[in-house]
Amino acid sequence: MVWEQYGIVSVSNRVLSSLIRSKKIPKKKYSNGGDVQENDQQTSVTPPIPLPKVAIFTVDDETAEQSWTSIDLESGYDDHLTRDPLPRLEHYRTSQKAIRRPSIGELHGDLDEQDSDCNQKNDPFPTGSDHRVRLGWIQGVLIPCLLNIWGVMLFLRLSWIVSLAGILETLLIIGLSYLVCVITTLSLSAICTNGQVKGGGIYYLISRSLGPEFGGAVGIVLAFSNSVSASMNTIGFCSSLNQLLGGCVHYHGNGRFSIGNSSLLSTGSFGVKIVDGGVNDMRIVGTVTLLVMVIICAVGMDWETKAQNVLVIAISVAIGGFILGVFLGPRTDTDRGKGFTGLSGDRFVDNLGPDYRYSEGIEQDFFSVFGIFFPSVTGVQAGANICGELKDPATAIPKGTLLALLISGISYVVFVLLAGSASYRDASGNLMDLVNGTFATCQRTLPEQEPCKYGLHNDYNIMQLMAVSGAVIYAGCFAATLSTALTNLLSVPRIIQALGTDRLYPGLTFFAKGYGKHNEPYRSYALVLCVSVLFVLLANLNLVAPLISNFYLASYALINFCTFHAATVKPIGWRPTFRFYNQWVSLFGTVLCVLIMFLIDIISTGVTMVLIFVLHLAVMYRKPAVNWGSTTQAQSYKSALTAALKLQCVGDHVKNYHPSVLVLTGNPSSRPALLDLAHQITKTQALLIVGDVVRDRLSHRKRELRLNESRSFMERRKVQGFYELIDGIGLEKGVRALMQTSGVGKLSPNIVLVGYKADWMRCSVPELQTYYNVLNDVFDNRMSLAILRLPNGLDHSHLSSDVTSDGSFGTIANDSLSSLEQIIDTAPTAHKLMYVDSNLGLQSTKKCLRKAENTKESPSNTSRDSIACSTRNGSCLPLELHDRLNVFHYKQPTGTIDVWWLYDDGGLTMLIPYILSLRSKWVNCKVRVFALTNQQKELELEQKK
Repeated sequence: MVWEQYGIVSVSNRVLSSLIRSKKIPKKKYSNGGDVQENDQQTSVTPPIPLPKVAIFTVDDETAEQSWTSIDLESGYDDHLTRDPLPRLEHYRTSQKAIRRPSIGELHGDLDEQDSDCNQKNDPFPTGSDHRVRLGWIQGVLIPCLLNIWGVMLFLRLSWIVSLAGILETLLIIGLSYLVCVITTLSLSAICTNGQVKGGGIYYLISRSLGPEFGGAVGIVLAFSNSVSASMNTIGFCSSLNQLLGGCVHYHGNGRFSIGNSSLLSTGSFGVKIVDGGVNDMRIVGTVTLLVMVIICAVGMDWETKAQNVLVIAISVAIGGFILGVFLGPRTDTDRGKGFTGLSGDRFVDNLGPDYRYSEGIEQDFFSVFGIFFPSVTGVQAGANICGELKDPATAIPKGTLLALLISGISYVVFVLLAGSASYRDASGNLMDLVNGTFATCQRTLPEQEPCKYGLHNDYNIMQLMAVSGAVIYAGCFAATLSTALTNLLSVPRIIQALGTDRLYPGLTFFAKGYGKHNEPYRSYALVLCVSVLFVLLANLNLVAPLISNFYLASYALINFCTFHAATVKPIGWRPTFRFYNQWVSLFGTVLCVLIMFLIDIISTGVTMVLIFVLHLAVMYRKPAVNWGSTTQAQSYKSALTAALKLQCVGDHVKNYHPSVLVLTGNPSSRPALLDLAHQITKTQALLIVGDVVRDRLSHRKRELRLNESRSFMERRKVQGFYELIDGIGLEKGVRALMQTSGVGKLSPNIVLVGYKADWMRCSVPELQTYYNVLNDVFDNRMSLAILRLPNGLDHSHLSSDVTSDGSFGTIANDSLSSLEQIIDTAPTAHKLMYVDSNLGLQSTKKCLRKAENTKESPSNTSRDSIACSTRNGSCLPLELHDRLNVFHYKQPTGTIDVWWLYDDGGLTMLIPYILSLRSKWVNCKVRVFALTNQQKELELEQKK
């Protein structure tokens, strides 16, 4: 029909009847009153108003009558009613959940009973709809980023930084910090817009880009950094609250604190204390504050969002109050005596340059001050850390983060200019000491001496003095510190939960459990609370800040490297919709972050890198069974392809000869000795291809099962090679196909290793002719031939028919080596010593060894033939037969490798024994060569040669 050519659906009586039978459309009545009307010509459905309606254009098959029909569609049926459905991402994501289309194998009669949920096992972050609060770019990214950036440094340390670095170098510090953050944001935006972003924050982005090794390391580092950042901001809150209540804590370095009267007692402090009005009070208040904030975050996103709205208003009012207060100038001589002069060109010139001095226990310099300031601008990841809570992360994260950086950057610059133009660096508190623009009593005689306690350098709370009202600054400081701490406490548990869900580190699996309909990570909240409380007990802001600077810089370096690596490798899956990024800018950001890390503190940088390296190695050692399509996988493919193409242009040379082996084992588990010897010859330095020819035609499912089981057997046996399977063809043609098609370019086999056919006198003539033709084909293809013969044979396929857990393997015919290798002459005797369902997989080998080692009987009183090993199915296997199967798998005893070099049949006769003598399993064996000589008198000369 014409309508069908344009994708419009023809819904006939048969389609509607099938919907009725599937109970998607009730036959007579909907639950709330909908009717189904039927007649001889057309069926129409009138769904109830509350249910979703989809209008479908219908054409009756018999009368050609056209009409529109509204039906109720559920579980994605709108994607499957059309003959030519429109492209939709949801179809590829959810088509296995509701109406799964039959696979090609099922259409061909191969019953695929695999669980449809297995497609999601590698991705622990569900995408299904839920009822949690979904945030837009303002509420979910802009406000959290602003609150994270407007932290403790804005009100408590920015004036101190201006006093040391001066206006120019402070602006340089801010500019350098924001340069790192902007570059990182551009890289982060590119990653976020490259596909779907789920829960897990920065950890999810890096792990899905660079792989689990880097992602796991960065996830741990970021979780720790954010936990410590929450502690840092809580300490700032406690410090301001402590001074408001009546105490003042001074840090003199080397762990020494002093407690005295606050400089603001005259402006509204209350003289209240809990224990000592100092450090211990800060520890108590900080612990309680952290507990309350964790409870708020654990209650849910809606409560935390409401709290953020109040906090951002308080910070905005505080910023406005400070700016207005600076323009209004000092109100009393007491304010002038404490260093506040109002806007002044002289103060601007005096504070323009740096004045680094001994402060906070160390001699300050540019990068030490930078290390203290940098954590204040590390809020760019606030939106990405809760990306699972956003409506549209790909749009919200770039827009909200960049705008937050712009707004906060302007506010920091304004604060620096106003603070440096309106106050002295040092002030005594007495206006009478001001002589010729300086306070005479503030001259230091010793570097450690601080004779004055006011001014930009000495009073952390000078902004409260400069503002319209100290209460406004207190409120803003409380809001800034608590909001940043809240944002950190909200994001860290989800990172830990994601790490536990991915099972990268065994200890974190406990924290993967979620509770409630929102899957809240309550266990992770408890862990974050414990870590944050430990650092709150330090009660020193300047001591905590440098600890996390390097962790944040390391994380940002890896984010930039992710973008650079992806943009350089350029896999097909790298298609970010955010275009304002550049791979070389990302590389510059990576180098810049690492350089700043070393300039801040070499020791802490070394510790950070060692920690990341150890975490990286831990994941590599565990080898988690995950496949996230990382760029490292794409790089491996690209590197292998490039190397193979380059190798194709390299000519052959005897010095670069590698014995690449095509070993005809059939099912690898049936002939482990043949497989082990081939591996000993190649052993990661040459190509090994394990060939298997099956006469019967295998379905796709059975073929995949055989491939997976054989590769798994090789992996468990630590054989590094490639498994090739050919089915639906005879042995002779199958082996010829393997010889001609195996490998790629120069990475092709040049040796064929087969088993010796011991029953050549008893087998049929066609079978013997096939064996002979296979050997001839090897020479016809200009390949070397190696034949392995063992006293008790190689073919143990009659013992390993149940090597897999799938019973279908027992019915698959395998002729690849049943006709190439001898039948064990001792098979009847062996059957008397074991059960007929014995299994010779690698797992049975390990069980055999453990049982033999743990036997309580004395070896002298036990016959070797009576020792049996348990197989996977519980049957017994004689230890003697076990030794036959693993004759080349374990280290060889002291002996010789005899080489009968009777005729010059090529150098391979000498090369193979030499290669074997180099292997660790053959180190106790010496090569002994037997050769012929033409004359007896030349015997000594030939032996010397």
